[in-house]
Amino acid sequence: MSEPAERARKLDAVDELAGKRAEFVLDDVVYLDGNSLGALPAVVPGRVEDVVRRQWGELRIRSWEESGWWTAPERIGDRIAPLVGAAPGQIVVGDSTSVNVFKAVVGAVRMAGEGRDELLVDATTFPTDGYIAESAARMTGCALRPVAPADVPGALGDRTAAVLLNHVDYRTGRLHDLPGLTAAVRAAGAVAVWDLCHSAGALPVGLDEHGVDLAVGCTYKYLNGGPGSPAYLYVRREVQDRFDSPLPGWNSHAEPFGMRSDFEAAPGALRGRVGTPDILSMLALEAALDVWDGVSVEAVRAKSLALTDFFLECVAAYVPEGRVECLTPVAHGERGSQIALRCSPKLSTSFEQGGAPTAGDVMKRLIERGVVGDFRAPDVLRFGFTPLYVGFADVERAARVLAQTLA
Repeated sequence: MSEPAERARKLDAVDELAGKRAEFVLDDVVYLDGNSLGALPAVVPGRVEDVVRRQWGELRIRSWEESGWWTAPERIGDRIAPLVGAAPGQIVVGDSTSVNVFKAVVGAVRMAGEGRDELLVDATTFPTDGYIAESAARMTGCALRPVAPADVPGALGDRTAAVLLNHVDYRTGRLHDLPGLTAAVRAAGAVAVWDLCHSAGALPVGLDEHGVDLAVGCTYKYLNGGPGSPAYLYVRREVQDRFDSPLPGWNSHAEPFGMRSDFEAAPGALRGRVGTPDILSMLALEAALDVWDGVSVEAVRAKSLALTDFFLECVAAYVPEGRVECLTPVAHGERGSQIALRCSPKLSTSFEQGGAPTAGDVMKRLIERGVVGDFRAPDVLRFGFTPLYVGFADVERAARVLAQTLA
């Protein structure tokens, strides 16, 4: 047994989260793509069958009350709240991340008030966030300025209305300074909107602690809610009465069944709702969140850092020098729960006649050999580490297969 393999065996033996793996539907594949789609929690199929057969099939419309369908958005929001450092009553679940980004950004500009007509957006953002920020800027009459997160403090001014930022860079896995940037935005009189898609369920966020006003996130990555599972919107309690959603709907009305022609926003975070909740996927998410029972985010973060540290050690031990370059920061305070490796042009030409393999070629071969990650054009291999079901032996195997694939 190699030295890294022996170390993996010992680390797995003392892993306090190792037992959680049995709560997921997994095979012998090393699954390192939970930062795109989390694995299926074993409890979900039975729960969804009950929703379909009994709640929908037998109770039918009675389930809006008797099965708690109507209150699902805020009830499930309260289950997500401790995973992002929020007290109850501030998160509603529903719609997609993109729709919630739109609500939050336009709502933030409206909260900022008169005389503020500039919207800053993370220059390295996931493309959809950028598209929505551009549309929101046109809708609100704001000028849009892409700014690197580290440069945001220097870019803020008395005309800045809102700033849209990603907590973790989707491509490189870099963790941005949520506390420091939030404080700078608030000091400038603007409103910060955070996208938590690549951090919620992987590391402590501290929304309440750090005074974040608005945040959004998906639930199909580290929260394992399933493909297309509904996203969530966080509205800090202190600003809820000022949050003016650009998408008012009958579900966000103070009297949803009053059928009044004039709109009156519901109290609290409920004003973040829009239309009829997507019950099937929402209740699948609620079941999936059972895997978090008895788990602290701090323990997840500690294991995440240990896994990513060990992966980098194994890559250094197994992969010939110069074949890959790590794009993810080494410092723990700057790292999410993924490792991004850039393929070097010095790679072997054995994949394709007459040319070096692309990152896509390399990832395709890795998947064929039982190591599932993903890639981002043109040359980045991404490996996501979900501490609830990834072990250290998985990490050692992934690095070893990567080295064999590149050899």
